[in-house]
Amino acid sequence: MNDRSEEHQSVKDSQQPSVRKWRVMLGIGLGVLMYTIDTSIVNIALPTLIENLHTDFATVQWVGLSYILVVTSLVLGAARLGDMLGKKPLYLGGLVVFTVSSLLCGLAPSIEVLIAARALQGFGAVMISALGAAIIVEVFPTSERGKALGIIGAVVSLGIALGPSVGGVLIGIAGWRSIFLVNLPIGILATFVVTKYVPHTRKTQPQRFDFWGSVAISVVLVCFSLGMTEGQRYGFTSSLPLGLLFLGAIGLVGFIVLESRIAQPMLDLSLFRSRTFSLSLLTGWLVFMTLGGSSIVIPFFLQLVMHYPISHIGLLMAVTPVIGGLVSPLAGNLTDRFGTRSIMLTGIILMTIGCLAISTLDGNIRDLDYLLRVIPLGLGWGMFQSPNNSAILGAVPPQRLGIASGLLSLTRTLGQTTGLPLFAAIFAAIALGGKNGSDLSLAASEAIVSGFQGTFQIAALLLTIAAALTMLLWRMESQQ
Repeated sequence: MNDRSEEHQSVKDSQQPSVRKWRVMLGIGLGVLMYTIDTSIVNIALPTLIENLHTDFATVQWVGLSYILVVTSLVLGAARLGDMLGKKPLYLGGLVVFTVSSLLCGLAPSIEVLIAARALQGFGAVMISALGAAIIVEVFPTSERGKALGIIGAVVSLGIALGPSVGGVLIGIAGWRSIFLVNLPIGILATFVVTKYVPHTRKTQPQRFDFWGSVAISVVLVCFSLGMTEGQRYGFTSSLPLGLLFLGAIGLVGFIVLESRIAQPMLDLSLFRSRTFSLSLLTGWLVFMTLGGSSIVIPFFLQLVMHYPISHIGLLMAVTPVIGGLVSPLAGNLTDRFGTRSIMLTGIILMTIGCLAISTLDGNIRDLDYLLRVIPLGLGWGMFQSPNNSAILGAVPPQRLGIASGLLSLTRTLGQTTGLPLFAAIFAAIALGGKNGSDLSLAASEAIVSGFQGTFQIAALLLTIAAALTMLLWRMESQQ
């Protein structure tokens, strides 16, 4: 009887790590879902905020901009602190700050208070964004890394898809404050699960935080992000965006020089000696820039050419991230079995086919025509995410997982920051025939169709470059 009891206890103990890792996935997944939903949910509320808080369009943009600027500028500093102090306490702190600031956003009496609360929310979001993937890689064994990152990729896609649709429903039922207050139960549950089940990171040798490096890269990223944003507003030949981008470039050179000369830099430049790490980051940035940027033209086509209502457009635009979310876990399993490069390349090829197919759309389509063309894009997006993330995080030593996860997050943010103004400029240049200052909403349907088709042809070209980089890296790795 005693032997059976001991045997039962042994089996139970052996099952604990397996159960625990999925509870960790639940806690991290809830945080990532909350963060990704909130990145996009605010956009649909901007017209409502202008009316209810008695403000204007120029001011209300800072509700989104303050959040993105904080996340972008501090992500590497947060990632470095995660490597030094442990990822669990910082991730937990991020969840608490995000949840409390969501309450402050929901109670904001004015636009100024809302913008400040959103900036505070960014401080919480940056911890979630920078460290979530690194915690997952630490908890799951190497043989299941692709599957685990595939699930996180599915959560990201789900958050992107749910943001606008959930936001619209909540605003319609309970008003704009509900899009922030809905985070409270999610944040509380995520905090409980992470506190109970996420293990503490093993202690490493004492390290010093690179304060001046953190300040330098934050200034660089703020200048770049503001320069790209102001460039959309005033034109990239205006003095303000040019000055900001110039300062960002000078700051980047200074940051690289600084990091190469100190003993414990915030960003260990030796990581980039790994071709797998460097080229995978570059490929990820190209893909995020292309997909994030080209997606900006879809609403113009569907609204100004097809004359669809906003609710219909939201549902159609949710198709790509939903398909990507469904495919991402499968791609993760395939990555564990067959490696990263073949699955990545398959994903990029599918995305390229999707962009070329979308570039054939015109004003005489039905919903089915649209869906058949965006399905390859969604499939490719889902196939690409987890193997690329696995390649990046698998190319660094355990003590650098935090900074690698931060760089992974930064490629997504910078890809969007770069892609949106780039593809907006391409679309406007083709649709308006290079006429600056013209109103795109007054352009002829044929011109908008031409701009739409040309934009996705260029997107396909950029994805072809990403495919070539992946093939090059695959060949390099096979020769080692």
